Amino acid sequence: MSKIDEKYNKVAQILNKAGGSPQVSDNTIKTLKMSISEDNLDFLMAFKKKISLTMEELKESIAKFCEKSYTEEEILKKVKELAGLGVMFDQPNRSGVVVFQIAPIFRQYEYQFMKKLEKTPRNIELARLFLQSEVELGDFMMSLKDLPTIMKRFPAQDRTIPIRENKETGEEIKIIVNEELETPEEKILNMQDVKDLIEKYDDIAVGHCYCRQAREFVTGEECKQHSPGESCMTLGKSARHTAKHGFARLVTKEEALDILKEIEDAGLVHKAYHLRSDANKDEVAICNCCSCCCPTSSQHAKYPSVNISNYIAEIDQEACIGCGTCVDKCFNAVLELNDADKAERVGEDCIGCGVCAYFCPENAINLIEGPIRRIEIYPSKEHA
Repeated sequence: MSKIDEKYNKVAQILNKAGGSPQVSDNTIKTLKMSISEDNLDFLMAFKKKISLTMEELKESIAKFCEKSYTEEEILKKVKELAGLGVMFDQPNRSGVVVFQIAPIFRQYEYQFMKKLEKTPRNIELARLFLQSEVELGDFMMSLKDLPTIMKRFPAQDRTIPIRENKETGEEIKIIVNEELETPEEKILNMQDVKDLIEKYDDIAVGHCYCRQAREFVTGEECKQHSPGESCMTLGKSARHTAKHGFARLVTKEEALDILKEIEDAGLVHKAYHLRSDANKDEVAICNCCSCCCPTSSQHAKYPSVNISNYIAEIDQEACIGCGTCVDKCFNAVLELNDADKAERVGEDCIGCGVCAYFCPENAINLIEGPIRRIEIYPSKEHA
């Protein structure tokens, strides 16, 4: 390994402390070389012991761990450059003090592909590395002998927020509370309507879906669901950060709701992401996922993941006309037409997204509300 690669490897180990990748591969180093110039490697050594620092702490850490010294003006210039590539955050804490924090390596992919990028050789290569990193993560996790045990305590990556009305009739989708399960109140998650979630936050930003854009760059294939270009939403503090650094643009609540209507018409699934993957903490983003590009859909999963939901779809067999619309729209392909030409749920991976109910021309699909369900998704050999 060359001396410069050794430096990139050290920085990769530091960035991994922020979460994400369990290992440093050749592709990891290639990614860092595309986002971090050689003259920024020394600066990032300041985060060797702590991943987040105030300006005063950062200056002290630079004196301890960096070969060079930096003025405050030089520090802010480097932070702006690195934050603009998804390498770090620069956000005020609750006391208003700006904290500088390194980001997990995967943020470099996600944030950069939230922009509308030109299809240049550099961006195509970054997209290839992005998709390969997902495969590498999947290979690593699937090789773990105790993976089933690990997955039981693995935090949920996202939670489903169901669509709540039928497109054809405009009527509300029927929500049936499963009273037999005696669900404790705390087991029903808050903010189960995406409209309420939009109302909750004053700052909302929208950018492009990084999964779709990266996949299209590599494969040349557009999303089969004809998804809106801008469909990835960040909320609150995350919205301010993504807008500040040009990854997304701030929108009004009205604009956000209009975009969400386009998203629902495209058959995308609303998924909320929470701070530190803790559903008891505030939401930081809403991903709106298609089954053809999302690496957490059972049809194209690249790595094991966990979704949580309070809902599961139920088809009214008497009202169903067997048109097959719900079968075509199902995110995780768990609906089929039975021998009586009626739709039925045949798998355990229903995430209760309500997309099937939204498109049902007879409004024949209900959502059953119950305790939090953990849905574990694993990659098939075909898509791993």
